Amino acid sequence: MELLEVPLDNPDELNLILGQSHFIKTVEDLHEALAGSSSATRFGLAFCESSGPRLVRRSGNDDDLERLATKNALAIGAGHSFIVFLRDAFPVNVLNAIKQLPEVCHIYCATANPVSVIVAQTENGRGVLGVIDGGAPLGVETDNDVADRKKLLRVLGYKL
Repeated sequence: MELLEVPLDNPDELNLILGQSHFIKTVEDLHEALAGSSSATRFGLAFCESSGPRLVRRSGNDDDLERLATKNALAIGAGHSFIVFLRDAFPVNVLNAIKQLPEVCHIYCATANPVSVIVAQTENGRGVLGVIDGGAPLGVETDNDVADRKKLLRVLGYKL
């Protein structure tokens, strides 16, 4: 087995969701879930088919995001993995809809941080082992940091 680090290409620091699914139906169901979240949500997605023609299946409502998702799916190359890039939406706005899809097995990350995907390659193919999502902690929050965090959540409208 060979372990590979696949840094994701995300030059605009867009929000992305990386996950695993089990069926070609994923592409259409992800598209419907994302399109149904908000008419303002722009997205591109790609899914690595793991049998049959083994194509990268793709969809979206933004050609640039669809191309970016396809490029990254090809780089990862792990069967049944999918990647979504978002514009004008955040993962928190769509994650529950995605997790509710019957064919979605796992979400590895949802982030705008730099991401590296740790992939195992064997003679049977590739699989995602996990992700490196952003940097390690630089310390523990202080009381002022706690106050700032709480204030930010209220400014953004996530808490009352």
